[in-house]
Amino acid sequence: MLSRFKSAARILIKGEPQKKTRNPIPAITAEEVAEIRQFFPREKFFILGHARSGTTLLMRLLRLHPDVHCNYQAHFFTRKPMLKSLVNTPETEEWLTRKSNRWNQGRDLSPLVLRAAADFIMERDAAREGKSIVGDKSPSSTIHGQVVRDAHALYPDAKIIYIVRDGRDVLISERFRNFVEESKFLTAEDKRIMSDLRVDSAPFSDGRRSIFTETSIRNIAKRWADDLHEIDSEGVNLYGENYISLRYEDLLAQPFAELSRLWKFLGVKKIGRALEKQLLAEMSSNPDEEWQAKRNEGIASFLPKGQAGNWRRLFTEKDKALFKEVAGELLVKWGYEKDLSW
Repeated sequence: MLSRFKSAARILIKGEPQKKTRNPIPAITAEEVAEIRQFFPREKFFILGHARSGTTLLMRLLRLHPDVHCNYQAHFFTRKPMLKSLVNTPETEEWLTRKSNRWNQGRDLSPLVLRAAADFIMERDAAREGKSIVGDKSPSSTIHGQVVRDAHALYPDAKIIYIVRDGRDVLISERFRNFVEESKFLTAEDKRIMSDLRVDSAPFSDGRRSIFTETSIRNIAKRWADDLHEIDSEGVNLYGENYISLRYEDLLAQPFAELSRLWKFLGVKKIGRALEKQLLAEMSSNPDEEWQAKRNEGIASFLPKGQAGNWRRLFTEKDKALFKEVAGELLVKWGYEKDLSW
């Protein structure tokens, strides 16, 4: 009895004790998916891929189909704070699970709140375009496998498209993106390389001098390898036949064949041959190249954008050895090399 009085007194003086952490957000149930699809019926998909792997190009091409809409960088699951931040506090959990809240039917409303928010954002755009299938493109460069696990917790009924690009070209493209933007993450050594490149690009053009530091190669190569291994593994494991992957290089080489495969995967009604001409016209433009040229033409003009195999001209022997050490096996697994003797 005495302890009850003390507890009541503490509450009167200090208020209800605050919970420091919330319980894990539960996954949406099959019944909840069926319910929410009555309000948001469009089929959903998500394009994932490491930054500089062709995710933007793929988005632009996919949405040429009259049934498919795709927009980009919602980062529902791929960059902090992410969608779950909307309910990821003890106070919000208490509100959405409160017994006196008769709307929750005795269950945490969090997954329904998150799903409804993302569905509305995507379907609003798709409705304006008159499209029946809608998706988001957000690069998965840092969170890797957790992206797929978080997506599956809210969208077990969605489809996942994962685009892969040769990690050596990813390294080069990401490096030049940082140079063009003069990223705040550039070190003093990075800036010296960039300055020397502006003065005389010749030694960097034929493998005599590296555009990288050892740290930059190791960091980016590891991110690329982790992303590829984890996303592909979790995609196959969690989504099964609703997961598909493609290589950026195959997209460049045979765009209509690759897009036809993806459109069929998404469940479009028909694929007209007129789309092939539209694909080729869309691929002839490169908005990112134009943006980089405006931002920093001196650096941007050094690297042909969007091409496959730039690494062959720019990698030094040391660059090759470092990449092999960190991620060489994945190049073999994905058919970029037959072995490690390149």
